[in-house]
Amino acid sequence: MSLNTNNLAAYCWSIADLLRGDFKQSQYGRIILPFTLLRRLECVLEESKEAVLAEHEKVQKMKLPEEAQEKMLLRATNDLSFFNTSKMDLSKLGESGIKDNLESYIQSFSKDAREIFEHFKFGEFIGQLNDC
Repeated sequence: MSLNTNNLAAYCWSIADLLRGDFKQSQYGRIILPFTLLRRLECVLEESKEAVLAEHEKVQKMKLPEEAQEKMLLRATNDLSFFNTSKMDLSKLGESGIKDNLESYIQSFSKDAREIFEHFKFGEFIGQLNDC
């Protein structure tokens, strides 16, 4: 492994150490993997974020069904198969209200992307993290 990979692995384990008191070791992956995925999706969407937000404002005024809105918003993504309509990103979740902000951020993804987080039952873990 390269030095960068080693640093990333060490960083992930340091986060796991923070979770140790509140979560079982078998739960680490179910928490860390969705956060890793969330960050990766955010990076991929970075280039098209402004275009999607601008298109989202227009589409909201049309009061179309969700499926029609998604088709229009996907055009603004430069050929990606998902989007996020939130003005937030992980760095802007804030120091308070993080649980609500994170839930809102995830709900702002397109349907297919949201289903990934639902599969992980990520909402349950957000609640547990909030209680810690």
